[in-house]
Amino acid sequence: MNDQESGSVDFVRQKVETDNASGKFDGRVVTRFPPEPNGFLHIGHAKSICLNFGIAEEYGGVCHLRMDDTDPTKEDVNFVQAIQDDIDWLGFKWHGEVRYASDYFDQLHDWAVQLITAGKAYVDSQTIEEIRQGRGTLTELGIDSPYRERTVEENLDLFARMRAGEFADGEQVLRAKIDMESKHLIMRDPIMYRIRHAEHYRQGDDWCVYPMYDFTHGQSDSIEGVTHSICTLEFENNRRLYDWYIRELGIYVPEQTEFARLGLTHTVMSKRRLLQLVNDGLMSGWDDPRMPTIRGLRRRGYTPEAIREFCRRIGVTKFDGVTEIALLEHCLRDDLNRRSQRRMAVLKPLKVVIENYPEGEMEELEAINNPEDESAGTRSVPFTRELFIERDDFLEDPPKKFYRLAPGREVRFRYAYFVTCRDVVKDDSGEVIELRCTYDPQTRGGSAPDGRKVKSTIHWVSAEQAVTAEVRLYDHLFLESDPATIAADEEWTRHLNPGSLETLQGCCLERSLGETDVGDRFQFERLGYFCVDDDSTSDRPVFNRTVTLRDQWAKLKKQSPTAG
Repeated sequence: MNDQESGSVDFVRQKVETDNASGKFDGRVVTRFPPEPNGFLHIGHAKSICLNFGIAEEYGGVCHLRMDDTDPTKEDVNFVQAIQDDIDWLGFKWHGEVRYASDYFDQLHDWAVQLITAGKAYVDSQTIEEIRQGRGTLTELGIDSPYRERTVEENLDLFARMRAGEFADGEQVLRAKIDMESKHLIMRDPIMYRIRHAEHYRQGDDWCVYPMYDFTHGQSDSIEGVTHSICTLEFENNRRLYDWYIRELGIYVPEQTEFARLGLTHTVMSKRRLLQLVNDGLMSGWDDPRMPTIRGLRRRGYTPEAIREFCRRIGVTKFDGVTEIALLEHCLRDDLNRRSQRRMAVLKPLKVVIENYPEGEMEELEAINNPEDESAGTRSVPFTRELFIERDDFLEDPPKKFYRLAPGREVRFRYAYFVTCRDVVKDDSGEVIELRCTYDPQTRGGSAPDGRKVKSTIHWVSAEQAVTAEVRLYDHLFLESDPATIAADEEWTRHLNPGSLETLQGCCLERSLGETDVGDRFQFERLGYFCVDDDSTSDRPVFNRTVTLRDQWAKLKKQSPTAG
């Protein structure tokens, strides 16, 4: 049980409560979510979104959405819109208009000039490789740049010429003048500005010098009056640099607190690796339902409520770890069980002929839409002479504990009748292609007036009224429990789960599924939860399996010839 479930609050919220009690920020709570618009958000970002927006809501504050758009070579307006769509879908609303770090370029430039004037920054004409070598290592101190002692006047002139576009990319950089012998690498004269002759998606070609993220992050928080700058642990070491910039500039001081980012089994959240999966054609795109991106999860059928509940349950800690994907799936099942209407679908059809049922006749049977929600009501399902059942629900020579349909055995057809298999029809190869059965008309609704019992209930679909569809069965992306630990120089993609997608054609669904909209979610009885995919057309609906009815991963992994 985590802190939130036990009634206590996590360390980030404790910090907010302490600050509020002390009046540190005059009772204000201002958080922000600052994504870089150079990719699509994933489930790890959802954790940060839920934390930042959640804290603002809980403590009567506000949360800003700010695009940290400082690299014109990677950012795109499409990412900006996708980020907004994902946050909105998750159920959160940012305060005011979307903010952009690029809107602060003028102020950041003025602050850079201020540091140069104070002798705290200088233009370095070394190459990036020379700068990297001169910075030293964890065991070797850095060495001063030969340009470190340029005069203020020289540095102001060179920086102005950088701004004017007189130099090529990489020819000059602006560095903070801190301490090349610091035990902290981040403090060894970090780069503040670099030259990029590239058009910015918002600023056009107004700029050819762009601030580094580390020079933008803390000052942007300061400009916006952020009280609690909540970051993931990899920024903990950078905090001393952010504090140095703010202290030297003499500006408003936000408070930074770090928490552990999300690690999730059987998937990766490295943007580089996700990009490789897409670029190498191993995924159909960023919205492939196997991807951990929010757009991928949404297409697969995840609900925002399930993701928010998952983020609530895992809480926030100071220690990196890996969360079992089974917890995410548990939250999803719990939510879908309450909201999803039930339907019958046969994914691998086997024809059944009820020989004593009148030819050409059809009757409407009543079926419950959702036993968890009385208000969902009922629907009619057609029962006819010819039906389809799941091929796995019949065995000609069943083992001892197989209770479904077999020659001479009687079972219950869901919402319908008791049915007995009388004969088996096979093709020339010996494969079973049809079952000849009889039904007991006295058992309508699934119970016998004489009190006899059956050991199994199976689902079915009318052959005449069935909707033909494509069904895609999705499963975990990786066989490896923690693929993030696979070395970069390994052929890490060989750990992909070959069974992460199985496409089934010619599936037979009950009549009511003929009219659905993209994104509609259902529980296919006995099979799992499914969502209408945006590949659907009027004559061929496509359903994605969102999640199975229960955790089957251990069983599936055991059966896989490549598992382990």
